[in-house]
Amino acid sequence: MHDFRQLEVWKKSIQLCKIYYFFSKEFPKDKLFGLIAQSRRCLYSIPSNIAEGAGRDTNAQFSHFLNIALGSSFEFETQIIIAKECEFFAEGKFQKTLIEIQHIQNMIIKLKKVYSS
Repeated sequence: MHDFRQLEVWKKSIQLCKIYYFFSKEFPKDKLFGLIAQSRRCLYSIPSNIAEGAGRDTNAQFSHFLNIALGSSFEFETQIIIAKECEFFAEGKFQKTLIEIQHIQNMIIKLKKVYSS
């Protein structure tokens, strides 16, 4: 078992959840139950799966949940690209979010390498 609260990738993904929550409040209200809800679910899945995996007994199980978190991060990246293409996202906020999710993806990939062996 690992203490997920001590993992930097978990901390960064929690921070991104908070930032994106406020950014997405500015999206058109008619997108609330579509793009906004879906993108938030993807994003919230990242720290949730890191935490769930950290609570498992083996490194292989932890690695499995890191895979799920990584998949959710790519799904979230796709959702924010769609939001940007639909002009719901200001360029600066989009770039900040994109840089953060890509950084989190790299952190997950590195952590997975440690626990995959």
